Amino acid sequence: MREFNVAYFTASCDDVETNTRFAKELQLDYPILSDPDGKVARAYGLIKGTGRFPSRTTIYIDQKGKIAYIDKNVKPGQHGADIVKKLQELKFEPAKKDRT
Repeated sequence: MREFNVAYFTASCDDVETNTRFAKELQLDYPILSDPDGKVARAYGLIKGTGRFPSRTTIYIDQKGKIAYIDKNVKPGQHGADIVKKLQELKFEPAKKDRT
């Protein structure tokens, strides 16, 4: 994903402490946003009925703030590669090369 000019993060319905521990364990280089009451996940329609946990979903938002694509078929083991492929398909801008 670093080859594209994009900001990326994860959102989780776990609390801040759980997400912080998870990020440290996996040495993530991106933030995990916490939504412990599920309010944001429900607003996006990711939690159905009286459920507690959201479905795994990736939402691609373009530079104008419009939703470009919603992927509801997330396969964790290959999702990084799937994201890169979708960013290419959606013609997201490549990252600028460092000129140092």
